[in-house]
Amino acid sequence: MTLLAVERLKLFTTRSPWWSMLAALVVTIGFAALMAGTSDDTAPMDLAATQFGYNFGVVVVMVMAALAVTTEYRFSTIRATFLAVPNRTAALLAKTAVVATLGALIGAVAAFGSWGIATLITPEADLALDSPYAWRAVAGVALVYFFSAVIAVAVGTFIRHSAGAISALLIYSQLVESLVQLIPNVGDDIYKWLPFNVANNFVTGDPDPSARPVEFGPPPSTAELSPWWSLAYFAGFALVLLILSIVSANKRDA
Repeated sequence: MTLLAVERLKLFTTRSPWWSMLAALVVTIGFAALMAGTSDDTAPMDLAATQFGYNFGVVVVMVMAALAVTTEYRFSTIRATFLAVPNRTAALLAKTAVVATLGALIGAVAAFGSWGIATLITPEADLALDSPYAWRAVAGVALVYFFSAVIAVAVGTFIRHSAGAISALLIYSQLVESLVQLIPNVGDDIYKWLPFNVANNFVTGDPDPSARPVEFGPPPSTAELSPWWSLAYFAGFALVLLILSIVSANKRDA
């Protein structure tokens, strides 16, 4: 508990978490308001469309999580941390727990805020949370944010430099996975198993009978796993990456 409290204090004494929370909420909720405000008979508002901006929020959360680690390396405060807590594994796990929990809270507020503002703007739309798909499409965003933050902490621990870690996260999640589909013959098969595509399947997979058109809401995933197995796969990927990063941190100088 002491380690968690220390990591919480260190996180919130910097400006980046506050700005990240504000940016994530403004972007995701703002997109929901835009979708609701521009909906009509040809582009009706539905539950998935309320979460149109959730991928943009993921990006902000990953940047925040990476900075939580790389900033310590940049200013060498990580050395003081490891001197005070010789068990580097415990220190890094505490940091990961605090940052990922904050990411999940941001995801929950952003998702339900997006749903709420869309409900206010388009009260006539059917946005009820009355099915497993509906709850996954909204509440499930928090879980995706949680494990995305774990991945970002792991990458930050590996790379240690803010610009490098953030670039790697953004290029991979926003560009590389999509470009993989362009590989002849095997691209689509590989893409089905890439982590962020699989994570998206947890939120968008197995929709209710009134399934949205593909142009509304988060893009549908091509992953072939069931939604909950998709979350397990994404969580497993995040945990393996975290374990490898902790092993690396224990073998390298601070």
